[in-house]
Amino acid sequence: MQPIDRIRLGLAVGTAKTVTKLVKTLNLGAASVLPGEISRRLHPRLLPLLFKQVNYGVILVVGTNGKTTTALLLRKILEDRGFKVTHNSSGANLINGLTTALLVDTKITGKLDTDYAILEVDENILPLVLKDCQPQYILALNLFRDQLDRYGEVDTIAQRWQKAISPLPSETTIILNADDPTLAYLGHQLSKGLTPPSKGGRATQGFEATSNHTPLACTPRQKVLFFGLNEPQLYLEEIPHAVDSIYCPSCGHLLDYQGVYLSHLGDYNCPSCGFAKSKTAINSQEWPQILIGVYNKYNTIAAGLLAETIGIQREDICHTIKNFKAAFGRAEELTIDDKQIRILLSKNPVGMNETIRAVTDIQKNKPSPVTLLVLNDRIPDGTDVSWIWDVDTETLTHQGGKLIISGDRTYDMALRLKYSESLLENPNLELIIQENLTQAISTALEITPPNETLHILPTYSAMLEVRENLVGRKIL
Repeated sequence: MQPIDRIRLGLAVGTAKTVTKLVKTLNLGAASVLPGEISRRLHPRLLPLLFKQVNYGVILVVGTNGKTTTALLLRKILEDRGFKVTHNSSGANLINGLTTALLVDTKITGKLDTDYAILEVDENILPLVLKDCQPQYILALNLFRDQLDRYGEVDTIAQRWQKAISPLPSETTIILNADDPTLAYLGHQLSKGLTPPSKGGRATQGFEATSNHTPLACTPRQKVLFFGLNEPQLYLEEIPHAVDSIYCPSCGHLLDYQGVYLSHLGDYNCPSCGFAKSKTAINSQEWPQILIGVYNKYNTIAAGLLAETIGIQREDICHTIKNFKAAFGRAEELTIDDKQIRILLSKNPVGMNETIRAVTDIQKNKPSPVTLLVLNDRIPDGTDVSWIWDVDTETLTHQGGKLIISGDRTYDMALRLKYSESLLENPNLELIIQENLTQAISTALEITPPNETLHILPTYSAMLEVRENLVGRKIL
């Protein structure tokens, strides 16, 4: 490294650490984004330089839902075995957040001392990250519709992933959710060494192609493993109306589902071309589950399979799982003034359907359950909130009780719930509209019966506001 590069590196790291200390000292937030933004301006190639210094490898966790919980569980498994782990635990999963996380364990000289870097990555920036990183593992959890105003449909994202992952070396292991047809198909393509079509051309085998389809270099096949559920007792009674992808990603024919676990995740096959759910490398029935919800069963076995692939013993993994606490905002439990609170991030149709499913199961037969829904439409949430009409809020209104509604789009959510209420013959529901979030939380806590739990279902930025209101800390 040239002297001028060392100076720039030292300046970038030193500035980042100063900003971190300043933000935390002034209680302005968690300092999980701003230090990375500033340091990258001072040293544009800082991120790849840090990636190269990770001792045993970088682990990227991607997908629409479940990244934070899965990454945190995997971190705990590795730390319990004595490994030093770097992790963007705040959930800041864009480039600046990844940079900030790595800088935390970087010395002022620019030396990064860590065994593994577990980084949850926003699904839209995975191709960008892979330009600077050759990870040891990529763990893909699922692909659902999420913020269509920014991302587009799931097949578009999958094609971007395939194009970005295909050139990676054979040392990279790809772990995918077999219950998701889009990801299962991605795994089939990767295991065959295929890259997606370029500008209308046919898929290429064993090599990347330029815009005029000239072969560049042979693409080695990465090791591909699958996880999934094999528990028919968890099937939904029917496929949700807001399901994302029930058509064969290979030929386009309607898939034949033996059953679905959530959204389009399930056991399936294509009667036209023979495409089917891939064989899993894990038996989900053998694994414990502590956190509520079928979606957390997926998170648990995904982390478990990756840990086993690294070489951790099953007994040690299960011990960590049984003592695991939820990540912030993801079934996180708090106690405020002797009242129990559970925060369940609900940021897209599938996520909210599953949190509603979990909450109604818990509140079943409760005399007057209390739930607070907070809907925002900021950049982290997605500015298009029409997705709430794909949520099965009828399940929540049918149960009855008290629903408090707040957030930037209070009245959009209120209208959705009022419509659901209108479908009931004898509604036993009280809708409470409170635009001011602080007041909404106060009201919800006040009317929550003793020894009962207040469930809060917020979108992403709303979740941060809820936590700041309750525990006095936000992300910056």
